[in-house]
Parts: sequence; structure tokens; C-alpha cells
Amino acid sequence: MYYRNAHYGNLCCDNYIMMKFYNREKELSLLQKIEERSKQTAQMTFVVGRRRIGKTSLLVKANEGKPMLYFFVAKKNEILLCEEFVQEIRHKLQVEIFGEFKTFKSVFGYLMELAKTKHFTLVIDEFQEFNTINPSVYSDMQNIWDSQKGAAKINLVLCGSVYSLMSRIFEHAKEPLFGRATSRIHLKAFTISTLKDILADYHPDYTNDDLLAFYLVTGGVAKYVELLIEEKAFTFESILDVILTENSLFLDEGKNVLIDEFGKEYGNYFSILSLIASSKTSRVEIESIMEMQTGGFLDRLENDFNLISKVKPIFAKPSSRSVKYYINDNFLNFWFRFIYKYRSVVEIGNLTYLKEIVNRDYQTYSGRILEKYFIEKMMEEGNFSAIGSYWEKSNQNEIDIVAVNDLEKSIIFAEIKRKKENISIAILKDKARNLEAQLKDYRAEFLALSIEDM
Repeated sequence: MYYRNAHYGNLCCDNYIMMKFYNREKELSLLQKIEERSKQTAQMTFVVGRRRIGKTSLLVKANEGKPMLYFFVAKKNEILLCEEFVQEIRHKLQVEIFGEFKTFKSVFGYLMELAKTKHFTLVIDEFQEFNTINPSVYSDMQNIWDSQKGAAKINLVLCGSVYSLMSRIFEHAKEPLFGRATSRIHLKAFTISTLKDILADYHPDYTNDDLLAFYLVTGGVAKYVELLIEEKAFTFESILDVILTENSLFLDEGKNVLIDEFGKEYGNYFSILSLIASSKTSRVEIESIMEMQTGGFLDRLENDFNLISKVKPIFAKPSSRSVKYYINDNFLNFWFRFIYKYRSVVEIGNLTYLKEIVNRDYQTYSGRILEKYFIEKMMEEGNFSAIGSYWEKSNQNEIDIVAVNDLEKSIIFAEIKRKKENISIAILKDKARNLEAQLKDYRAEFLALSIEDM
């Protein structure tokens, strides 16, 4: 897809450099269908996705050559915001505007009236920021939308990067805009196949080690991919040099992405995420170290913030208490494992020392990310009805991947390590004995997967 070579903020034509567009075909197709429908009746779409994922770039691409207003909700006074919005309206829609617009209510009301005679797209970026600027904006918009949407030909796209707030605004029954959106898009990271396409274009001779390092750090987040491409950093060593250098954007990135999500309690959330990234994946382990109850925090990290996943052994009963937690985002996992954990080292500027720590632990750490890589790869291939991991009480008989195809009555058991010679199929078969007994009618296959199989 396009990447934004700009400041992390307002979209500015002078800063916007078009690069090759990757992936996002489904999202583009959906946005184009929505835009067509909006020519007949008003459409409201909300787009959510973590910061730097490429939401704005997608919306710009989808509306190329079409009348589009772009409002960026910066953290500033509402009157100043409205001045910017009015300038955007004059410039993009070539209309004369008379009178003063000091509230967003008046701006939005004007645009809904205008949309009765003129079709256009309105993108409002960082829409959740109205929550701190003027929370009444949401109820004002609801009243105007409900009364005028029947005659308006507007394609309204409301975009945000604070997942918890955006979900609450549109999906909590007590919120004014609940039930108003006609479409929802949750923009996710690039797939593994897309990352391979990108590396093939910019570093054709990449090795599987390069691919793993690129996946491990970027996790498919567009902005991180762009930054590494600009620096021509495609090997683990060169990527580490970019991340762990003075004034690197990556050093404060975890805070920049999450501080708005967590608010005043960010310290407890950061501590929990740091422990999970350091392989303390059970609630018992986390609570024994933090010496406090963490159930509420873990629940919000999973359900409100969409940052962690609660994983049970494949085929486990819903009531099973055998649970492990994992961070969904590869970059944030890396940031909490190394940069936040060793923040005192970062603060005194001893980044050479931190590189030594990362190099020391990289073999073990990347081995765990390799497991995630193969799970995502299998999911992307679409050949299985269920994919997961397996372990028994006290973490006995752990199996990295169990992939099931119910139609073909087949099951794959896979052990994953960086080096294939460190895998024993005989031991894997022994670990799978109990599961095989439960699935007697299934044809079992045992795989040893390593870097060479990526």
C-alpha cells in the first residue's frame, strides 16, 4: 500500500510521497462500493486500526480523483479546529462560505446541508479526540445525522487509532452514535505474503533470516516497513542499528502508541505487557511478580484494547483454566521485551549495551516469533478448520502447532525451532499420543519446521 512519508499527524500534500501500493484489495473494493452507495443515500463508515497501520493512506488511495475533505482532529481548541476545517472545505469543494463557524456542530450541519446538492466524501481522522476536545460533538452529530441523512449524499468516514475509544463510540449501546454506522473496517497489519512481496522488491536477495527479522520487528505495520525501507535496513544487524540509535523514532514508539489508550494507569499495563513479552505468560506468574491482582487489567488488555490474546490448548473445554497470554503486535512485543524492560539503559543513552543484550537473547526470542510466523502462514493458506498450540497440565507435552482439517480428516503436529537438527520427530510423536487417541479417525502428519521452511 502507500506509505506516508510525513510527520505523524496532519496529512500534508508537501510531505506525502507516493510509493508502491501493496495489498488492501479487499478494503479498497469495500470502500469503493460504499462510495458508490453514498451517491444515493448517506453512508457512515468507521475505520479503526492501531497507529501507523496505514489508515489514512488507504482512504487517500480509495478516494483518488474524487471530491474528498480530510479533517484531522488535532488536540487543540475547537474554534481553531473549525477554522482549519472551513479552509479545507473552501479549498477542496470550491464553495463560498459566509458567517462564522466556531463549533464542529455548525461545520457538520453545514456539510450535511451541502451534501443534499453536492456529493463528496468527508474523512475525519483521529475522530476519538473529540472525546477530550468536546464530548458533546457525538450527540450533536447524531441529531444532525438522524434528521438529514435521508436527503444527504455524503460518504462519511470516521477514522481512529485508539481502539478502545473508537469501539465504545460506535458499539456501546449507550453512546449517541451507536447503530448509526453502516459499515466497519478494522485495518490490520500486512500479511506474511505481502511482507515477502515488499522484500522481493526492495531486497531481492533476502534470506529467511532477513525475513524473520523484518517480520519480528515490523509485524507488518506499514509505517515501520516504510522506515526500514528508507534506511535500506533488511538484515537483523542493520534493522537493529536503525532501532537502537540516538533519536530513533522506535525508542519512544510504545509510549506513543499506547499512552492515550491506557491513561493514568499506563504503569500497571506496561508492567504486565513487559512480563508477557518476557515469557511470563500465565496470570499466576504475572501476579506473583507484581504482587497484585491483574485479572481486570488482563481482561481490558484483551477485550477493550485488543492488545493481547488469551490462548488455551487446542480442543480445551471452554471452562479450562489452562490459559496463556500473548501480545498480538510483533513490534510492541519487541519494544516491551527489550526497550521498555531496559529503559534505564535507554535513558542513559547506552544503546551499544542494549544491542549486546538483544544479540545475546535473539536466538531464543526469534525462535518464539518463528512459531507465530508459521501459525500465521498456515492461517493465511486457508487449509485448516482449526490451528493452535497444545500443552497439558504443568506445561507437559507442549506442541508448537496443531493444525486440523475436519473435511479431509487430517491433522498436522509441528515442532518449530530455528535449526531443524534440534527437532526430534520421535519426541513429537510421543507428545501427541494423547491427542491422537482422541482423534483416531484422523490421518496424522508430523513436521519439523525451521527457518529453512519459511
